[in-house]
Amino acid sequence: MKTDDVIIECEGLTRRFGKFVAVDQVSFRVRRASVFGLLGPNGSGKSTIIRMLCGVLRPSAGTARIAGYDVARDAEHIQSLIGYMSQQFSLYDELTVHENLTFFGRLHGLGRARVKERREELIQQLELEPYCHVLAKRLSGGWRQRLAMACALLHEPQVLFLDEPTAGIDPVARRKLWDILFELASHGMTLFVTTHYMDEAERCSQVGYIYHSKLIAIGEPDYLKSLPGVTPSGTHRLDVTCDHVTLGLRVVRTLAGVVNATIFGQSMHLLVCDDFDEALLRRELAQVGIANVDIRPISPSLEDVFVELTRARMHELEKVQLCG
Repeated sequence: MKTDDVIIECEGLTRRFGKFVAVDQVSFRVRRASVFGLLGPNGSGKSTIIRMLCGVLRPSAGTARIAGYDVARDAEHIQSLIGYMSQQFSLYDELTVHENLTFFGRLHGLGRARVKERREELIQQLELEPYCHVLAKRLSGGWRQRLAMACALLHEPQVLFLDEPTAGIDPVARRKLWDILFELASHGMTLFVTTHYMDEAERCSQVGYIYHSKLIAIGEPDYLKSLPGVTPSGTHRLDVTCDHVTLGLRVVRTLAGVVNATIFGQSMHLLVCDDFDEALLRRELAQVGIANVDIRPISPSLEDVFVELTRARMHELEKVQLCG
């Protein structure tokens, strides 16, 4: 990645709270005008990383830069370069959509004329016009989300941080948000998104996965799927579609050669040894009354990637604890 293409750069970024290490030696770079997804379980360190990048928390060790500015030394300047949208949508419920936009515009230091100009631009862009005089507390989750994004975009930031922005909103609103994000990225903005949704991770230009404070994988989705640890040598993946998948899963997990099995929608995803006997699988399912079994090879999904990486990391942590 060329230096000129990088807008966010972290090197050994660490944050401690007393003896607790929330973020441990995290290093990554984010390209300009890209959509970077940061995934990980609750408590893994995602929000702490965002708070450090936004200048709210000082790193305990390591460095982080946005557009060349150090987040610890140049926190005030960085505020003009970034926007932030939290899961809770920080809005003033007793103000209307119009009033919220005006307030946040002035909070960002925009002059009266510029506030009016940007407010009208964003109302049109995010289709907020029918709700201009509605109190924020009266909006549905999807429309609150759009208003929160508009407030974060008023000062035209170079980087927009979104901390689980689609949590709790309906699928239509989620899809609309991603349409807006791609439009913003196409105009040169960089998006830094934390999410739990695998379909959203698939849409990102680059994905990082953090677990127990450590970044354990980073790269484009297709690269992560090709990592050796995801489908180890001597194994392959199968999709098994059948009736009664929960019953089928109990059967499958007892069979020799099945390394891992999980339900995926209306089917099962299996990681099996290369000598796994598919005929045996069909016979065992038939024994419990499950017929019409369809078996096909598949490539790993991002969910498979994170399941395998998490399992490997858990084993590492268990070994450390045993040795300690």
